[in-house]
Amino acid sequence: MLDVVVVGAGPNGLTAAVELARRGFSVAVFEACGTIGGGARTEELTLPGFRHDPCSAAHPLGISSPAFGELPLQRYGLQWLHAELPMAHPFPDGTAAVLSRSVAETAASFGPRDAGTYRRLVAPFVSHWDTLARDFMSLPLTALPRDPVTLARFGLAGLPPSTWLMRRFRDERAKTLFAGLVGHVMAPLSGFATGAIGLVFALAAHARGWPVARGGSQSISDALAAYLEDLGGTLHTDYEVKRLDDLPPARAYVFDTSPTALARIAGLGRYYDGYRYGPGVFKIDYALDGPVPWTAKEPRVAGTVQIGSDSTAIGAALRAVSREGRAPDEPFLITVQPSVADPTRAPAGKQVFWVYGHVPNGWQGDLTDAIERQLERFAPGFRDRVLARATAGPPELAARNANYVGGDIASGAASGLQLLLRPKPSLFPYSTPHPAVFICSSATPPGPGVHGMSGYNAAKAVWRRLRQR
Repeated sequence: MLDVVVVGAGPNGLTAAVELARRGFSVAVFEACGTIGGGARTEELTLPGFRHDPCSAAHPLGISSPAFGELPLQRYGLQWLHAELPMAHPFPDGTAAVLSRSVAETAASFGPRDAGTYRRLVAPFVSHWDTLARDFMSLPLTALPRDPVTLARFGLAGLPPSTWLMRRFRDERAKTLFAGLVGHVMAPLSGFATGAIGLVFALAAHARGWPVARGGSQSISDALAAYLEDLGGTLHTDYEVKRLDDLPPARAYVFDTSPTALARIAGLGRYYDGYRYGPGVFKIDYALDGPVPWTAKEPRVAGTVQIGSDSTAIGAALRAVSREGRAPDEPFLITVQPSVADPTRAPAGKQVFWVYGHVPNGWQGDLTDAIERQLERFAPGFRDRVLARATAGPPELAARNANYVGGDIASGAASGLQLLLRPKPSLFPYSTPHPAVFICSSATPPGPGVHGMSGYNAAKAVWRRLRQR
């Protein structure tokens, strides 16, 4: 009998497996797809030699992850690469605000009326980032806070809606950039704790940057898998699990799956019926014949570029998909330029480019034209650089990764109390009614992102249970 079986070889499943194998448990991982990786994969989606990330591409929480920081992943090939700027947000007038490693440079890009406000907002937290990140990514109750005073101050600033926090700014440049940061989790700007979302992304940029993984996001998954195998763990691909009886006997089963799939496989009935899935995305991967022709100079050297003309337009786009159930007329876009930091991702002189816009859950339309119209506003001539494109709406994303129900890449709505208390309000979110079954996917705290912390926290819960037995 194995000690632990893990179902799903995404970053959280692999991290859980590694943590348990490090503690001396026998571990086997079973993955339905032919390759490992989940939301951290790299494939040639368009043309030979162009290596794209089908899902996550930039990793501000990956480089800041306490779980990854404890593992020798560099020994297994993981290398973080940084663009000159972590992020830029261009405006229709040809200028841009930036999110730089430097707080002063970031504040200066907002203009004199908001520079001091921004510095005062982030200054109490930047120097405490590593401890703060560990504290809020380990909640709830998987570890006592190491710096409860800073965590409490962060909560006071971040738990109100982002619209409240944005009132501190007087001009549109700072409001727009901050609204875009909140939009990374597809939550309405007026939602509970959305201020914390914006602050987390800003602080991560200042403290550690928003890097890409050399060679693509697959290298994160490959490094975790290689380390697991060195620890004695085993990996099985092309192994679809439909019920617990499909798996070998084990003392514990850990699922890196959606709550819906877990309930079906483990026979938990309607236990997760109240879990809500959020908006989906429409994603395009491009092979380009050269750099994106941004009008503003700052996006040309940024790893990530947000596209939204102002905070009002961003808010309207988020409301359209979250509350009105329709695709926005002017989509808010998140784009990543891996080739700016990693030229090996495409043939010489060419580039890969990654972009998505938000759409309602399960939407079956085509957002390509709306996305490219937006890009042309800020990068005239963009379409002339396109050699090939690979599009994926909610149905395609869900078919590629079963955790993305309805195209929801956050594996559950990141709004309301479910932003913090997922998949159910509980002090033990990784446990289930079945004493031997646990969940470790992005549907558990701290939520979406390639950081492995959901798997890390779940592994601690499994370890405690096995030790009691």
